[in-house]
Amino acid sequence: MAEAVSYSAALIAKIETGDRRPSADLARRCDAVLGGGGRFVRIQRRISRETVVPYFREWAGIEQEATALRGYEPLYVPGLLQTEGYARAVLSGPGLLPFEEVERQVAIRLDRQEILTRDRPPTLTLVIDESALRRPVGGPEVQREQLRHLVKVGEGTPRVRLHVVPFAVGAYAGLDGSFVIATPPVGEDMVYVETQFGGHVVDRPADVRRAIDVWESIRGEALPHQRSIELIAEITEAGPWT
Repeated sequence: MAEAVSYSAALIAKIETGDRRPSADLARRCDAVLGGGGRFVRIQRRISRETVVPYFREWAGIEQEATALRGYEPLYVPGLLQTEGYARAVLSGPGLLPFEEVERQVAIRLDRQEILTRDRPPTLTLVIDESALRRPVGGPEVQREQLRHLVKVGEGTPRVRLHVVPFAVGAYAGLDGSFVIATPPVGEDMVYVETQFGGHVVDRPADVRRAIDVWESIRGEALPHQRSIELIAEITEAGPWT
């Protein structure tokens, strides 16, 4: 089986014994090799939703099905573009989670990123505040690795667009907090908002329209995609820590 799906035998063994969760890519390969007709993909999605924190489960499903995602983040690099080291630093930094829970949530976060490499990925447009790029989460090397990853994705992934709101903007609509807008294949847009105490999905039309207006206002303050990539590259080399 490992040879047929081009994964290591050790990993397949861990998945068979329940020590590791299958990724979306592995599920697709299993469907192809075994003629599952999508069964393995459906099982993998269900497992993924069950293992995430309860308040995120609904959004995890929405995110997987979305044709477009528009997000804003003033404090951190958004989860869909976090490196393993950065994600681990974000989750372990406060010291509130045990090691096993940190590792579990890091794995879940990295699994979510597979939507960007599937056959039909969503259009992902992210606006990030410059402060998120200059905060050395996990230390200078972890932050530099993360910024290099942003540049790589921004330059090499056509369906990902990055925009940075520079410090010079001052006060603007985004300072009230992060959120993500998802466009599903069928139906109306939905919004996910997360706070210190959990997150929730917003689907009330008036609230969704308000979120879209705020997001457009934020993007209007941000730099164009190419200039944003250039700024990220400049911060990567210089950084606030030299």
